[in-house]
Amino acid sequence: MLTQEQTPTVPELIYPESDGKPIADNTEQFQWIVTIKGNLELLFAPFAEVFVAGDLLWYPVGGNNRLCQAPDVMVAFGRPKGRRGSYLQWLEGNIPPQVVFEILSPSNTLAEMSKKLEFYDRYGVEEYYLYNPDRADLTGWLRSDGRLSVIEQIAGWVSPRLGVRFDLSGAELQIFSPSGDRFLTFVELGQQRQQAETQLEQERQHRQVLEAKLREMGIDPNQL
Repeated sequence: MLTQEQTPTVPELIYPESDGKPIADNTEQFQWIVTIKGNLELLFAPFAEVFVAGDLLWYPVGGNNRLCQAPDVMVAFGRPKGRRGSYLQWLEGNIPPQVVFEILSPSNTLAEMSKKLEFYDRYGVEEYYLYNPDRADLTGWLRSDGRLSVIEQIAGWVSPRLGVRFDLSGAELQIFSPSGDRFLTFVELGQQRQQAETQLEQERQHRQVLEAKLREMGIDPNQL
């Protein structure tokens, strides 16, 4: 009796959502990652097709779950916002992140950073920014003639994709949105909001005092 030979089942390839490495090595590095990622999310909040992520594994080639990087911050134009366990490029319209940021930490080696630059260059990143907070040093690369080339004058540079400006005139990097607003930390944003709320409350109380005085004088403030 003949039996039909069965085709062995090939297990589905798993793309891990973690590389087992910490997001940051120290508080300053983590603060920069959170600040850049959060402010870029705020900047592009009105745009449904701009995806911003931090420390998300990016797999550029289907069928290879060893080939990946997790940029500290990445921005993908043309991709919808939403939750992802990883960025599987072949499921994202084959669109690579166009802009990536890395924040240097003491544990990063020259070989490691060279490997990252090679990866970003090979797989289509258009703008790559590397910031060393210990030295307040920013290096940028822009894709030109099919490859990433160093941006010679990075101070005052305006990102073609993001529209943000990099200022190195102070003790540390400052990033400004297209409207001229400086990227703020979460604490600074909270303080700014509290100040605005306090000012509004003071104005409300001042208005109430004036209205009370007008009424004492027999004047209806609602008729003014």
